[in-house]
Amino acid sequence: MDELDKKIISELNKDSRLSFRELSKNLNIAVGTISHRIKKMEEDGIIKGYIPVIEPSKAGYDFIAVINVTIKRGKLQDVASLLDKFNNIVSIYNVTGNYDAVIIARFKNRGQLNNFVKELQTFENVDKTNTSLVLNTIKEDIRVKFD
Repeated sequence: MDELDKKIISELNKDSRLSFRELSKNLNIAVGTISHRIKKMEEDGIIKGYIPVIEPSKAGYDFIAVINVTIKRGKLQDVASLLDKFNNIVSIYNVTGNYDAVIIARFKNRGQLNNFVKELQTFENVDKTNTSLVLNTIKEDIRVKFD
């Protein structure tokens, strides 16, 4: 990735619905160059897709949980596979420290959170969980920004 690719991504971060022509005008770059660069970044997996950014609380998902999980050695992928069926999981991270994984998930209510954690604790390779409920979101941004 070079500076032009970063500028293109920066523009797409502002509005991913911009046409190649609009990007061309905004960046003062030929439409063909814009088209080629975007297609190349898509082929290389740098750009994985274009999705609407939803405000979760307006969709009813007011509860954010950070769930730390201890998993039996070498079984993280097995647990991650079981978690694929849950649409409310935002992220799963393999981490260092006292836990093996961190799950970030959103729920409509405490009951959904409670049911999720109880089911997670029944997974064969899950040893322990520790759940924190997010009180306030100070900053949250899914876009990658460049210096």
